[in-house]
Amino acid sequence: MRRLPYILPVLVFAALVIGFALSLHGPAPDELPSMLVDKPAPTLTLPALDADAQAFAPSDLKAGHVTVLNVFASWCIPCRIEGPGLAQVAALKGVALYGLVYKDTPEKARAFLGDLGNPYQRIDLDADGRAGIEWGVYGVPETFVIDGKGIVRLRFPGPLVGDALTKIVLPAIDKARSEG
Repeated sequence: MRRLPYILPVLVFAALVIGFALSLHGPAPDELPSMLVDKPAPTLTLPALDADAQAFAPSDLKAGHVTVLNVFASWCIPCRIEGPGLAQVAALKGVALYGLVYKDTPEKARAFLGDLGNPYQRIDLDADGRAGIEWGVYGVPETFVIDGKGIVRLRFPGPLVGDALTKIVLPAIDKARSEG
């Protein structure tokens, strides 16, 4: 009985450690499902990146063509490697590639695009990240495929390279063409 006051705090601490450790073993961000898939895209109106860019509006996401929305930032290292994949998407007929600059400044984003090239037809600025919340963005880069009726058909977290582009995103674009 005398040991109970000494053992009880140790047991409580051990239970807390085990509980916290188990909570860390959730799904990775690229395994988390998007609540937007098969639902309408968020209806947000954001400013254009800067005076040299044209913004996209909610009506542009349901204008009859497939839209690929790529969320990126100048501070994002993986965003730097997806340039060729984005150029491939931009070259597709009947597909609009839009960019959403996430938690960044226009100056840094413009410098980033100047270094790597600008594949986007339109670019919105989400400086404070609130639009990212509406889109369910976990991190950058993330890409959404939206059919011609404005319904989100795919959320892909990570850079558009290799198999991610050829086996996931491009087939989702083809499927969105037939659904929208």
